[in-house]
Amino acid sequence: MEPRQTDVSIPLQSPGWGSAVPGPRPDPPPRDYLLWSLFNVLLCSALGWLGCLGFPPLVYSIKARDCKLLGDLEGAQRHGSRARVANIICSVLVSLAWVAFIIIAIVVFLSRLRGP
Repeated sequence: MEPRQTDVSIPLQSPGWGSAVPGPRPDPPPRDYLLWSLFNVLLCSALGWLGCLGFPPLVYSIKARDCKLLGDLEGAQRHGSRARVANIICSVLVSLAWVAFIIIAIVVFLSRLRGP
């Protein structure tokens, strides 16, 4: 028995690539901002007293992802925009709190360094 050789060809381009007339592009899927929300939860939890501030953006992000997976693009867009606004507010507040914390720590350190 002789081994059979088969003709193997791999197309370099898909059959319709480049042949279609450019038209309106489909809308991109709504964003859920889940990683940003998780980052905010970690930063808020590190401060302790702002810990609960990071959870509403996380909830909206999870709702947006669930709606996107279920095919409810309008609901995903609505929850995604809420998650974005909540993440912006949370990020600004956490940034201000960290800056205030660092400034207070520097002032306390310098006052102890100089002595009474």
